[in-house]
Order: sequence, then C-alpha cells, then structure tokens
Amino acid sequence: MHLNPSVYAPFDSPEDYILEWTDLIWEDYGLGRLGEHYAKDMVVHSAYGQIRSMENVLRKSLVKKSAFPNRIGTAEDVICEARGDDAFVSHHRVFHSGLQQGMWDYGAPTGRESESRNIAICLVRDGLVEREWVVRDEWRVVTTLGLDPEAIARTLAFTEEPQGLFGASAPAAVAERGESGPRPDSHRGEADMIAEFLDTVWHQRHLEQVGRFTHRDLFLDTTRARVRTRMRNYQSDLTQMLAPFPDATVEVRDIAVNTAPEQGTRIGVLWRLQGTYDGAPLYGPVTDSPIEILGSSQFLLRGGKIIHEWRVFDEIAVMAQVARARGDEPRPLTLR
Repeated sequence: MHLNPSVYAPFDSPEDYILEWTDLIWEDYGLGRLGEHYAKDMVVHSAYGQIRSMENVLRKSLVKKSAFPNRIGTAEDVICEARGDDAFVSHHRVFHSGLQQGMWDYGAPTGRESESRNIAICLVRDGLVEREWVVRDEWRVVTTLGLDPEAIARTLAFTEEPQGLFGASAPAAVAERGESGPRPDSHRGEADMIAEFLDTVWHQRHLEQVGRFTHRDLFLDTTRARVRTRMRNYQSDLTQMLAPFPDATVEVRDIAVNTAPEQGTRIGVLWRLQGTYDGAPLYGPVTDSPIEILGSSQFLLRGGKIIHEWRVFDEIAVMAQVARARGDEPRPLTLR
C-alpha cells in the first residue's frame, strides 16, 4: 500500500490508525476527540439514513456511550486499501459487548449484556474520516437486551430522502472504482471474482454456481449470530435472505482487498439490496412495499476460493420500513 505516512500519522499503519482511534474515542471516553478524527462536514451512511457533520455524530455518540458506558468493541479484522497516495478505505469488523446501564433510543436501562457484530467502513483522507458506512446486526442487540424486535422497529424512523441510503447510482465497474474512489491495480483478480460471485449468485440467483467460487469447508457467520457451513447450507441461507423480496436487486457498492501473512487474503464488500416486500412473510404480513438494505460482507480466501464469509445487515431497519408501510403505531416496550 503506497500511502503518504501523514495520512495515518501518528500511527504506524492504516490498521493502527483505525484501531487506536477507536480506543481513544470509545474506550478512553474521548468523545471530544471526534473533532480530531472526523472531518467537520463528514457524512455517515447508516441503515436508517445519513448523519451529516461531525457535530451530529458527536451528539449521537454521547447518547450511546451513556447507555453502554462499559461496552467493549473488539476488532476481528481491519481490511485497508489505498485510495491514491493521500487516502485509504478501511473495512473494520468489530464484535461489541456490554451492559445497557443508561437510557437509550430503545428505552430504560435493561441491565442486560448486549452483543453484536458491526462493520464500519471509513474513507480516510489526509488523516480525517470524510465518509463512513456503518452496518450493524441490530437484531442481535435488541434480542440480547431482552426486547421485542417488532416493538422496537415500530419506534424507529427510516430515511425520507428520495434517493435512499446512498443518494447516487451504483458504480459501473466497482472493481475499478467504488463508493470510496478508484481502486489500485493490485488484487484486481480477487476484486473481480467477488464482484462476479455477488452478481452471479446473489443478484442473478444462480445458486447452483456457489461451488465454483467457494471452498468445500465454507463457513458463513450472519445475522442473529447464526452460523452456516458448507455449500448446501449457504445456498439455503441465501434463499431465505432473498425470499421476502423475490424481485430484489443486489448492487456491490465498494470493494477493498488486503493480504497479510497472518490473516491471508480478505475482501471487504459494501452492498445494497433493493426489492419489494411481497414474498416470504419473514417480517410480518407482506406489504407490497419497497425495501432498501445497507449491508456489508467480509470474505476470507483460501486457494483463491471463499472459505469464510461474515455478513452483516440490520433486520430491525427492515422491520422499521415494513412497520412504516403498514402504518403501525408504536406500542409500549417490555422486557422478555
């Protein structure tokens, strides 16, 4: 990765920049340091819409820290790739756990341990994060707190912006240029392979071709802390993810690839699913209404084939869209 060291200074590498800043802000109660880490006019893309400006991110971060004062985020992996010599993109997979001890969006303190896997994708330029895409398994948070996912979804708002979560059309050739900008020439074969896999298997529904891209001992870690193994169970899980939205299109929005001696070749992908909730009634009675999902996956390769995928998307955000289409009214929250 050919980067000017000033991009990630004073740290030793882009990976260290991401890991150390995360601890300086969250572990060290350094919320005021966000102004040193984020560009003033930065944008965060979440499953519910955009958060604009560092000041708004600071406000929301303060509320979350007060609700989970001792929550720990442990990095499972950081996939970094250069974007020119003055910027890089990082796909940061994190496992969070901690007690809810304060008031939060979901209500009064539960005193219970929440846990979830998140993926945060940051575009860092000249030492500051200018864009971020945050993907969370919020179903796992809600259920580990003992709350009712449907009741929570009724209380949440989804973006009203006409262009949805991204505000732009999908990149034409994402292996060359994605949401985070032009990719380097390195790892072009791996990027092309993953883009083809998601287009062929996910988007075009050629699930019979899963084996062409994957290792025999394939693992999938996905939402709700579910684990699936081998090709047949991967195919089954993917059909269940798509079945509520049979007309869904799947767009790859960004790709980053990195190879390290300790971790091998890993690929981070930002993706969007758009479809109509008129299929399997996984999220309650169907509404024939549009659904948009912001998702992220990380893939580990062995011998040029996928041996592990970690997939994250927010099913509570899907349920919030369904609740809005039904015109549901919020109802009181109770612990299970």
